[in-house]
Amino acid sequence: MVFAGRSNVGKSSLINRLAGHGKLARTSSTPGKTQSINYYRLNRTFFFVDLPGFGYAKAGKFAVRKWKDLIERYFHKQSTIALVIQLVDSRMPPTGTDIQLSEWLDELQLPRIVVATKSDKLSNNQKSLQSRLLTRSMGGRSCVMSSAKTGEGCREIWKQVQQATSITVASKT
Repeated sequence: MVFAGRSNVGKSSLINRLAGHGKLARTSSTPGKTQSINYYRLNRTFFFVDLPGFGYAKAGKFAVRKWKDLIERYFHKQSTIALVIQLVDSRMPPTGTDIQLSEWLDELQLPRIVVATKSDKLSNNQKSLQSRLLTRSMGGRSCVMSSAKTGEGCREIWKQVQQATSITVASKT
């Protein structure tokens, strides 16, 4: 499972929530703290892979370009990606880079789900509006509203992870 999205979208927090381990992935209030590809082995059967964020980061242009190259090489060289979990911030419209990532993952024909993080900060009406906006912006792909704080959406994400890993395991036998 590969977690991809903007800096400060909550990738590490969601990984911690899904893994049931509060300090597995390092979190920070400063965007751009994840600067390498981090692997977290779960259930001895698969990994959660935390990619560096893109977009806003307090880093120089050289460092940001290096992270972008690292991410691109990762996706082009990995043949065992069962599922990409593309994270977007539920509190705002998707950025150009969110949409670019979505289109690029579609071009690569990688299985993915869109997860809108930090949904605990929205009212139910705002969630509904954002869900529709994100679905339209992501080429009709529905999104899972989630919160690392409350656990909202985690059951649905795990369901998708289990389906993806069972398909991947079955196709290798």
